[in-house]
Amino acid sequence: MRTLLSYAFRPFFLLNGLFAVALMVLWAFALQGAGPLFLPANIVQWHAHEMVVGFGMAAVAGFVLTAVATWTSRPPVRGAMLGLLVFSWLIGRLAMLFGGILPATVVLVADMLFPAGLFLLLAREVIAAGNKRNTPIIVITLIMAGLNGIYHLALTGILPMFIQAERVALYLLVHLLLLLITVIGGRIIPTFTANWLRARNAQRLPTSRPFVERATIGLTLCTGLYASVLPVSPITGALALATAVAHALRLSHWRGFATTTEPLLFILHVAYAWLPIGYFMTGMAALGLWIPPSSALHALTVGAIAMMILAVSTRVSLAHTGRPLHASFPTILCYLLLTLAALLRVAGPLGGSYLSWLNAAMLAWVLAFVGFTVIYAPMLLQRRADE
Repeated sequence: MRTLLSYAFRPFFLLNGLFAVALMVLWAFALQGAGPLFLPANIVQWHAHEMVVGFGMAAVAGFVLTAVATWTSRPPVRGAMLGLLVFSWLIGRLAMLFGGILPATVVLVADMLFPAGLFLLLAREVIAAGNKRNTPIIVITLIMAGLNGIYHLALTGILPMFIQAERVALYLLVHLLLLLITVIGGRIIPTFTANWLRARNAQRLPTSRPFVERATIGLTLCTGLYASVLPVSPITGALALATAVAHALRLSHWRGFATTTEPLLFILHVAYAWLPIGYFMTGMAALGLWIPPSSALHALTVGAIAMMILAVSTRVSLAHTGRPLHASFPTILCYLLLTLAALLRVAGPLGGSYLSWLNAAMLAWVLAFVGFTVIYAPMLLQRRADE
């Protein structure tokens, strides 16, 4: 247990791999009408919430609380404090799972413990170090906690249902995760790529242009707001298409194709590439042109968010357990399976036999995260290989 709670990535990445499998299996049964009776009545909202808050925010906690020690030169969050945060995540997942039989206020309180705890721990580390550069990440986690509260307040009936507060809150949570990927991905992907290329004496390195950086982050933020409140609108469509162009331009400067010989690095570029794809599809859907909204949404969620989570989880797990930064064949197979899941989920609404496409996507997802858990659980549970 001491090893497991030595860094945040260990418990959160391990539990997240297990959770990704269990959540998708439960979702598959629920879609067939065979889900447990204690699930919330609205299983679509439950699925969406758990993918964002349960799965997405657990990955954020594992990465950010590990990285913040490097960013601030402070000791990592570990031991009892980390254990309490992990326990709060577990309490929230159980409360959401039994949401069909628990009072809504109980679910609200239980599920707010983790987002609130993550914000407080992160804020403590960044503020104590005087690290102003990472203030935006604190703000994003605070807003995510607030939106989770709004979601639950809407379900309790405190907020008027006609404003669809629970739906808007969920969509804003998705777009905040995308904003985090935009901000953090813009730091780590070109940096990791440059380091790898320098080690191979490459002359051309990733570059960044301040205007493109600012425009990409600003457009991502604006698109998220409009897409959440006005999903079908010419303004939303125009913003989303502009955001797609900005992300594509940004990615084109990072020399991704030079990294194809190292899948552990190349997968970060692949995951980021789902952002321009997803925002392009979002723009087309907002304008009512050919693309179903469900396909656009899952290009961003399964494609960009889940793929980035898997890519970062594998890299961080190897780096922080003292192992070579190289993707083994089983790890590459996990990448391929999740890519297949994203493609199938995006393509499903575009063709016939939707349920067959969906079932195939869910199977590929489950196999990808079963593979991740089997491969990386021993690393996450054991001491560093170089100790």
